Amino acid sequence: MNIVVINGQNHKGSTYHIGRMLADMLAKKDEITEFFLPRDLNHFCLGCYSCIEDETKCPFWNEKKVILDAMERADLLIFTSPNYCLAPSGAMKSFLDLMFDCWMVHRPREWMFQKRAVILSTSAGASNGGAMKIVKNSLFGWGVPYIKTYGIAVQAMNWDMVKNKKKAKIEKDMTGIAKKLRCEKAPRVGVKTRLMFRMMGMMHAAGWDSSPTEKQYWAERGWLGKGRPWKQSK
Repeated sequence: MNIVVINGQNHKGSTYHIGRMLADMLAKKDEITEFFLPRDLNHFCLGCYSCIEDETKCPFWNEKKVILDAMERADLLIFTSPNYCLAPSGAMKSFLDLMFDCWMVHRPREWMFQKRAVILSTSAGASNGGAMKIVKNSLFGWGVPYIKTYGIAVQAMNWDMVKNKKKAKIEKDMTGIAKKLRCEKAPRVGVKTRLMFRMMGMMHAAGWDSSPTEKQYWAERGWLGKGRPWKQSK
């Protein structure tokens, strides 16, 4: 299994170790590609809209393309981010901002509609729901049909300080998630995504785009009619 892990931090803390634990359960070492933020994409979106006209015109395209290409080849995407003030890390949020042109409302990639993703988050004690929800919203916006979330309060500042009992629970939970991922069939695009995609198609057909380039993008792929990316990507 080809896995891409996108870590919302440079250091290898508790969230990183959980993500790596899951990846190691599912794939060989040479099948796992890791990215660390902000190390591998240390930029903020400028809001210049260059990517709407041409994705290669993004000022940070060369770095962004490396991650996108790896994601396209992957069978599973793992996103890890510690809980920073009830939200994902700033580096993870910056990454999601730089991917905004991939949303269904703009120019979604066909291959996103066949991906599976797991979002992992840890905190000292607070709920991880807010941190994971922001990442999940982006993945849904990209068209990813299978999104699994797992958050846990580790009551520790780093992985070495996590109690053995807590680590045992985490390992058991990751074993369960890994088992499901091995057994489940290819993800199926759900009703909510289908409805959202149809609404976006109607919007583009009416010319309510950020740019005429978006309507052209949809028209060239037959999406303004009955064509759908989850059918084309199989």
